[in-house]
Amino acid sequence: MDKKRILTGDRPTGKLHLGHYVGSLSSRVRLQDEYDCFFIIADLHTLTTKPAKEDIERISDNAREMVLDYLACGIDPSKSTIYLQSAVSEIYELNLIFEMMVTVPRLQRIPSLKDMAKGANLTEMPLGLLGYPVLQAGDILMPRANLVPVGKDNESHVELTREIARRFNYLYGDVFPIPDVLIGEVPTLVGIDGNAKMSKSLNNSILISESEKDLIKKVNSMYTDPNRIRADIPGKVEGNPVFIYHDIFNPNKAEVEDLKQRYETGNVGDVEVKQKLATALNNFLEPIREKRNEFESQNGLVDEIIYEGTLKMREEARQTVLAAKKAMGLTGIWNKISRKAEKYRKTQDKK
Repeated sequence: MDKKRILTGDRPTGKLHLGHYVGSLSSRVRLQDEYDCFFIIADLHTLTTKPAKEDIERISDNAREMVLDYLACGIDPSKSTIYLQSAVSEIYELNLIFEMMVTVPRLQRIPSLKDMAKGANLTEMPLGLLGYPVLQAGDILMPRANLVPVGKDNESHVELTREIARRFNYLYGDVFPIPDVLIGEVPTLVGIDGNAKMSKSLNNSILISESEKDLIKKVNSMYTDPNRIRADIPGKVEGNPVFIYHDIFNPNKAEVEDLKQRYETGNVGDVEVKQKLATALNNFLEPIREKRNEFESQNGLVDEIIYEGTLKMREEARQTVLAAKKAMGLTGIWNKISRKAEKYRKTQDKK
């Protein structure tokens, strides 16, 4: 491997939003020239909270929408490998091997799992959800990744991956790198409701593919300072979602500073602040929308990209699992049995 490697990706639950962009996607685009990048369509992970047949049937369409967002934002399939997790059978093997290296109490200490169970309205923790970070470790180590760009809520998962890699290497020899984590410039983007991080399931997101009209409507509904009931009342800028978004997405910093100063002194209304935010967001998303429409018009292109990427990943995975099993001595068990069986067959043929 000439370049160091990156592994990251998303569950195929549909179109991506601005939280995905600032949390990880922008980092992927920026780093794809420097690293050998593998981007996983993590469809097996959807089974942890959505195992119903109708949910599974939606995965292919959701995956296409997600990959369209990848391409529109600048992911280049000639530089990066985009692949379907469930179509790489070696992940099931590596997941089983890694499960032997983690205790239940260790997994129970990962805070995000309880949040995921709560978000899926689960009253009990399924084994698959408890083992979610172990499968994620398999995803990361399958291409032997050196760096993992993730959102803040997945940082603890990567730490478990590091522990698994260290333990495997200690027990069986150096096979896996110890991956580093890369948190996006905006680790967590608050939703437009101001109550939680941006999430489609909470209906507080702005999609990367959001239309101009729908974006304006969402920005106009954004949470601001609840104590500011009139434009002439000084408002709070710190922690105000509208200004958080201005700081991230509005390139006109002089305009942003002017709005902040007038907001804090009661000399500007929420309407003007939101109008200028909507303009900045639409200017940011317009070229992305155009690229997305262009890719979407090429029927079958996204499927071809996923297909070719998955074939490439299958070969990488075959090599990784073979190296792991050799290091453990698992291949030797079968080799000894098969050699003796072959000798026995030859003796029987001579009779």
